[in-house]
Amino acid sequence: MVKRFFNYVEIKTKITSLFAFLMTIAYIFYIKKQVNWELTLVFFASMFIFDLVTTAINNYIDTKTNQQILDFKRNIALLIIYVLLGISTALGLYLAYRTDIVILIIGAVCFICGILYTFGPIPISRQPLGEILSGVFYGLFIPFIILYINLPKGTFVLLDLNLKTISLDINVMPIIIVVLLSIVPVCTTANIMLANNICDLDKDIEVQRFTLPYYLGKKAIYLFAGIYYLAYVGIILMVVFKVLSPICLIALLSIFAVQKNINQFLKVQDKATTFICSIKNYVIIMGSITLMIFISGFIT
Repeated sequence: MVKRFFNYVEIKTKITSLFAFLMTIAYIFYIKKQVNWELTLVFFASMFIFDLVTTAINNYIDTKTNQQILDFKRNIALLIIYVLLGISTALGLYLAYRTDIVILIIGAVCFICGILYTFGPIPISRQPLGEILSGVFYGLFIPFIILYINLPKGTFVLLDLNLKTISLDINVMPIIIVVLLSIVPVCTTANIMLANNICDLDKDIEVQRFTLPYYLGKKAIYLFAGIYYLAYVGIILMVVFKVLSPICLIALLSIFAVQKNINQFLKVQDKATTFICSIKNYVIIMGSITLMIFISGFIT
């Protein structure tokens, strides 16, 4: 039962949320701020469970068109989706209650986009937007929400709503810092989706799913390589603008292992044999920068 459940929600793919979470915690440690573990863990649980929901919905709907078999009977599979969605929603609402309306709005946007990824008249998964949205939601929104609930109120955004006025104050520099910090997770997450869509291109066309590789053709594999190089540019920029310590430049050495995987994927794009290259590169890049940020926190 547990094994079937893990297969249904594709538990092995959930490193995208885990590493973005760990990298942001490392950054909070580096800047010598206290972590509100109660709210942070509530967010992590809501985020992680909702990640399971989106995958389950994807598999539930896709099995209607691709002749694959679900791990459970359809009524049980649907019930699992409802239960997970209910738990995730309850945790998200509790987090919003304990924080403010900014978290409620961002959380609502994440929930809506996550569900519309495979559900609705024109699912996001059938459009050339999956890479961008997965990168932004996993790579940008996760760090932003964690920093928002752990740093002093008003650090990033201050929103005041009443019956007469709406007041919004945005602190530009802190937002820029979050954007710079998010370059690495955005790029590495987007490339997992890109590699998946490249490998599934022929099958996707059969089921009327026209993803980014459909429009890019062979150029998609060169975009795959370029996005990794952009991630390394992001690390350099964070050091140049003093968002991170120069110690973090050591993470650039991971490019040798990453390039080896890039070369392997450029030669053959196959779901069974080379798609794993994108997962390996995610772990290598995110693992190395997260480790270096933690080390910087100890040394500086």
